[in-house]
Order: sequence, then structure tokens, then C-alpha cells
Amino acid sequence: MVPLFALVDCNNFYASCERLFRPELKGRPVVVLSNNDGCVIARSSEAKALGIPMGAPAFQWERRFRASGVAVFSSNFPLYGDLSSRIMTLLADMAPGVEVYSIDEAFLDLSGVADPMALCHAIRERVLRWVGIPVSIGLARTKTLAKLANRVAKKQPEHGGVFNLEQGRAEEAALQATEVGDVWGIGPRHQKRLWACGARTALDFARLPGAWVRREMSVVGLCTQLELNGTSCLSLERAPAAHKSLLCSRSFGRLVSEPEHLREAVTSYAVRVAEKLRREGAEATSVQVFVSTPRHRENLPQHSGAATMALGAATAHTPLIIEAALRALDQCFRMGFEYQKAGVMLLGLAPASARQISLLDLDPAERLRQKSLMSALDAANRRFGRGALRYAITTAPDRPWHMRQLRRSPRYTTSWDELPRVG
Repeated sequence: MVPLFALVDCNNFYASCERLFRPELKGRPVVVLSNNDGCVIARSSEAKALGIPMGAPAFQWERRFRASGVAVFSSNFPLYGDLSSRIMTLLADMAPGVEVYSIDEAFLDLSGVADPMALCHAIRERVLRWVGIPVSIGLARTKTLAKLANRVAKKQPEHGGVFNLEQGRAEEAALQATEVGDVWGIGPRHQKRLWACGARTALDFARLPGAWVRREMSVVGLCTQLELNGTSCLSLERAPAAHKSLLCSRSFGRLVSEPEHLREAVTSYAVRVAEKLRREGAEATSVQVFVSTPRHRENLPQHSGAATMALGAATAHTPLIIEAALRALDQCFRMGFEYQKAGVMLLGLAPASARQISLLDLDPAERLRQKSLMSALDAANRRFGRGALRYAITTAPDRPWHMRQLRRSPRYTTSWDELPRVG
């Protein structure tokens, strides 16, 4: 059976999410800012047409935003994550196989589907009708070519948001029209190397000798070339690979110098990353904490530090993770510095179901008590919303480490207090 992949990509996803509950924004330029309202991380088509670049510092573009009537939003990841989950659930219901590639992209395995174009148009219509987010879909016999097909679907509206690279002579034309640096898997370093040998387009790269590609770009580059030439090397990954580590880190809304404020921040991040750990059904064996000052503020004293603490036995118990994180913070914190960022990373992850018995293990009854406590905590927060049950140290209001989100839209779908009102 000849393989057939489809890439479903949400159009300007974050901006589309912001428009979903604000229909008056249709046709108006929209941008979404990064954490602490720092720089542009998403743009609507209208904002792109104004020449607003990705990564643009918000403060430098504020006057242009106002002059051009740009709607500016702080990032609202609870909203984006929930809408993404709804889209991925729809795709799983309609396609034989789904690989969630990112928050706004998914690969589908359509091998053997009788009418893949009809299915893709049906998927596009249902996602728009049921969730309200526009998507584009590209089809091809490899995942790399499906990426190229998706670019065509987005850039050429005459295709109705769905483009099949297998039709006619579309494949060669798409390769010729794609700059080599825009090929999935070709980074800046390889792009410079390919330019140096005269390969400016995806078609140029596809026609290079395979031996040269393997020598200069390793087997990964050769795999990309084979995919461009129609040989499928990348299968659908139906289950995400298990993480080897988990991280929660944030830049602060204001600089932090007081140790108690850093302890609050690190505790909050430890709580969050422990929740992720339990969601994955895993346990960790050590905790790493890092802190850093703003490296671009050359007028301020600079310091960055990190420390790692062993947990003794593998665990997903939040109080033990908090305790280890605070001990690590004590080792890397220095008085007299103003910190901009901190993070908590869990290391040595393994499935909780496959844990090995250790001499350092807790009494089985105590371990069961800890597991029951965390299950009750997670269940309450799932039912009543994240933060319904919190650790007291993380509840203090107006702390300098809190993220700056002055333009955040309501969490329309995940918070009872922020549901949209009708009438």
C-alpha cells in the first residue's frame, strides 16, 4: 500500500483563538504577545500584511499598533490548549491514525482511504463548524512533502484550504517554489552549506548526490532528501515519546531580589511540573533548580546558578518535590542580585508502573497515602479548575514574580468565572 500522509495546520492559531469569541475582530489585525507581554509570537494575516515581524518587541511597535488599529493580546495558553485539545479529539474521531505534532499541527495517516480529498474537506469543515478554528491541510506520500503541500494550501486560496501534492505535476512545482531553508528539518547551518553548493530550492536539494548529503548532513539530512523524493522514512508516531525530563520555567513580571519571593516562585513551578509528571504517569528521581539575572541588562550585576537535589526514591509527590527544589534554590541563590528568571526541572523520569524497589523506599502504607493525596488534589483541580486547591505559599497576591499579562483575554472555556456572557 502506498503511504499517504496529511498535515493539518491551524491557520494563525493563537490569533484565531482570540477571534473566536470576538467576532468583531474579523478582518482586523491581531497579534499575540509572549509571556510578560514581551514580543510578538503570533500574527493574523492582516498583521502580517502590515509588516509586523515575529519576535517584534512590543514596546517598539506600540505606536504602530495604535495607528493601525491592531488588537493586541497577552498570551492565553489555557484557552489555546483547550481549543487544541478539542481539535485533536475531532481529528482522532475522523482519521484512521493521528500524530499530534504540536499545539496547532497534526499528521494524519490516510493510507488506504478511498477518497482522501473528500475526507480532508470534511475534516476542515467540521473543525471550523464545531470548534471555530480555520485549518489548512496538505496531502502527500511522505510527511516532509505533506509539510510542503500544506504551505501551498495556505498560500493559494483557490485550493479551498486542501492541497494534494500527488495530483498532476504539482510536486515538482512545489519543490521548485520552496526555498531550501523552508524545508522541514533544514536549519540555518545546513541552509548555508546548501547555498554554498548552489542548492537554493527544495528541488535543488532533492537532486543532490545522496552520498554528499549523507557526508555533509548526516543520515538525518539524507532522510529529509529521500522524503522529498517520495521515499517515506518517517512513520506516524501515534503515541508521544516518553519524556526524559520535565521543565517549568518563567521570566518574572518584575525583577526579584528577595529570597522569600524566589521561594514562592520556585514552589509554584515545582507544583506545576509535578502535576505534569503525574499526568504522564511517571516519577522523578532528582530535581534541578536554576535562576538567572537579565543578561541584557549590562548595568546590573550578573549571576546565574543551578543546583540538583536527589529525591532518594522515585516519586511524584508534590511536597517532596517542593522540599528538594527549595533546598536546591538555597544552593544557587545569591543575595545582592536581581533575578529575572527561574525554573524547576525534574530528571530521571520513569513510568510509575515500572518503578524498581529500593532500600530507600517509603513504607508501602505511606506511599499509598501520598498517592491517594495527590490523586484527590489533581481530581479537585480538574473538576473545579486549576488552582482550586493550592499550596499556601503560592497564593500571595501581586508578587513581582507573577507574569505580566495586562492584555489577556478571558479564559472562556476553562474558567467558570470567565465564561462568555450572552445578551
